[in-house]
Amino acid sequence: MIKLGLLLLVLPLFVLMGVYFWELNDVRACQLDGGHWDYIEGVCRDTPQPFVSWLQRSPLLVNGGMLLSVVGLAMCSVGLYVKRAK
Repeated sequence: MIKLGLLLLVLPLFVLMGVYFWELNDVRACQLDGGHWDYIEGVCRDTPQPFVSWLQRSPLLVNGGMLLSVVGLAMCSVGLYVKRAK
């Protein structure tokens, strides 16, 4: 239970960071070219675009990832508690 808990605790965080930095790379490349990033469409534009947070664009990914991490933390805690109680 501890191994699965650790996997659920850490893996969603790495997935979220990977997706976030993938998009950040595109945003920075757009800004270096003198453009403005359209967060809703995911493309570089010539006119300024409003900022739309990642939580508003992908709520299932963000909230689901955090929920899986909390479940992993609970599984680790239960696994450590049960193992020591024996």
